[in-house]
Amino acid sequence: MRRHRRSLWTNSGLSVAAAVLLGLGCTLAAAALLAALLFYVMRDMSMAGAFAGAALSFGAYTGAYIYGKYRRRKGLFGGSLCGAVMYIVIAAAAFSISGEITGIKKLLLLTVFGAAGGVAGVNSKRPKKLRDQ
Repeated sequence: MRRHRRSLWTNSGLSVAAAVLLGLGCTLAAAALLAALLFYVMRDMSMAGAFAGAALSFGAYTGAYIYGKYRRRKGLFGGSLCGAVMYIVIAAAAFSISGEITGIKKLLLLTVFGAAGGVAGVNSKRPKKLRDQ
């Protein structure tokens, strides 16, 4: 008889961790791309805060979208959770580097865009190679 392997996405803790790591990777990639655009093309640092917010929102949305797409349930809660965990990781990194905690606006930005990404992921088409639980 054939054994059924469980998917990574059946365990809620592992799926949140994978989505957060993916979201942080997308945030870093977007931040690097936008920083290069800001430095080489625009040559003006007045828009740095807006570009940082755009990179954070892109990363939170992407990570939560993947979470919702493969988890297929509880998109609003899971996306908000992904955003909150991303905030905790970013706040811990900022505290270890600069000694200051990041503001509450980042938490709100990450949870709102995470919730939107989770809802969009749950309502998207089902992935073809997703194993059923």
